[in-house]
Amino acid sequence: MSKKHPYQGLPTYQFWKEEPGIENPNQFDPVTKKSFLIDKTDAVVTAGSCFAQHVARYLNRSGFNHFIAETAHPMFFPVIAEKFNYGMFSARYGNIYTARQLKQLLQRTYGEFEPIEIGWTSRDEKSIVDPFRPQIQPGGFVSESELLADRQYHFESIRTAIEQMDVFVFTLGLTECWIDQRDGAVYPLAPGVAGGVYNPENVKFHNFQHKEVIDDLLDALNYIREKNPAVKFILTVSPVPLNATAEDRHVFVSTTLSKSILRIAAEEASQQLNQCDYFPSYEIITSPYSQGRYFGPDRRNVNEAGVAHVMRLFLKHYGGVATVQNESVENEPIQEAKTELELEQQAFDILCDEEAISNQ
Repeated sequence: MSKKHPYQGLPTYQFWKEEPGIENPNQFDPVTKKSFLIDKTDAVVTAGSCFAQHVARYLNRSGFNHFIAETAHPMFFPVIAEKFNYGMFSARYGNIYTARQLKQLLQRTYGEFEPIEIGWTSRDEKSIVDPFRPQIQPGGFVSESELLADRQYHFESIRTAIEQMDVFVFTLGLTECWIDQRDGAVYPLAPGVAGGVYNPENVKFHNFQHKEVIDDLLDALNYIREKNPAVKFILTVSPVPLNATAEDRHVFVSTTLSKSILRIAAEEASQQLNQCDYFPSYEIITSPYSQGRYFGPDRRNVNEAGVAHVMRLFLKHYGGVATVQNESVENEPIQEAKTELELEQQAFDILCDEEAISNQ
């Protein structure tokens, strides 16, 4: 029997009104396809914008192998190691906001790019700040030589992570950045925000366009595949809006443009590369099905209820986990562990360089 029209007989997930999330936001699940599963023994490396830290946190809590290649010196007490951001990232690279920043980090790690700028003087002029991870070391480094020694260990750790990982989860966050005009080095923050001095003769603002982002992302992922041909990729787009824009327009308009470009880039990469999936964390948080309930009082930061929904679906589809544990409530399904208000008010610590813009 022939179809009356091309939409007849399509899966229910292709129709808006068939989504269970209309009646129950907790049931909203836009994940329809995946090309691989993550085993609990797989080494998973996470990187990207601030939202990537939530992925790492839930992997740890759910018994998966969030691969930590850069560990603190054994003399560090755990509380000190945590304060200095060891264990928060697979390597202590801080926030990697743009695809160009990821690409250049890989080039720097393997000795193919050495920026002119080595270190910035801290705002209080008492220490040295790493321009490429300006808030990773509380209080800064005591000297340039200490920074360089730490950077060498950092690069060694990144090489270990790249060459030994099974899965790389990267969260795209921004298109806006600041570029050193002398050599093209990209910074996660403008000089002057968390160290250094803003000199418009050396540094310029740049907002990456869609082709630039696509090219940079593909270059970075292919570079990783050259070092580790078997690695699998999961790409996400951070649902967190820009904290500030350097464009002369409303920050929400800039946010919409940036996230649209990043979403297109992630789609292009997932279509061009095998075993490279897009995971819709952005859609889970921002969809009308979620009724706007996943943002905190500032309408920017994602609350714990939203993070829980994202990670419940991530671990369900990629890890085969039916429920995940809320990090503060043991042995309870995450969607029932706390009321929505309690989840919204629950605090969790993440390192977000972009927040420093508002703290001046």
